[in-house]
Amino acid sequence: MQANAQTAQVDDLTLIALPTAVNCADLFVRFTLSEWRLRNMVGECSVVACALVEAAIESADPKTSRLITLRLRLSGDYLVVELEAARFVMPPASPDLRTGELQLAGGVKLIWCEIPLPTGVNAGAVPLPRRERRRSPAAEALGDEPDVDPELIQRILFGLGGSMGGPAGPR
Repeated sequence: MQANAQTAQVDDLTLIALPTAVNCADLFVRFTLSEWRLRNMVGECSVVACALVEAAIESADPKTSRLITLRLRLSGDYLVVELEAARFVMPPASPDLRTGELQLAGGVKLIWCEIPLPTGVNAGAVPLPRRERRRSPAAEALGDEPDVDPELIQRILFGLGGSMGGPAGPR
């Protein structure tokens, strides 16, 4: 792992070490890389992430914590796939990818795999996700927001218990 590369973006997902976690990992990778506009890396990244999650499931001890954390991180010239798990046996990796493991506190292992970003792209060049402000479908069905009279709201709050600084009404 590059020690001098600064993390530009990171996203993670905590899963339970069950077979369904593999599908969740695939969906997480697809969503995150779509948000980061790195759709061309979804296939390779999904294969790596799913292999790590599958290995964590196979290594998990049913008598201890079965929580695993899958993390995607953009750092330098790499998309780093990380997995934290209490027990873990590293699956065979592609010789083209840099991998490693680190023992963390509490017996948790951090396993990582670096996937090179496309030529000419580095972590700082990947745009941050943009989210548009949207109204809920229920609010859209109601149409435009009604005008609210602040004095009416004050009288309602006053009647409900003096929330606007006035005394509470009779109860």
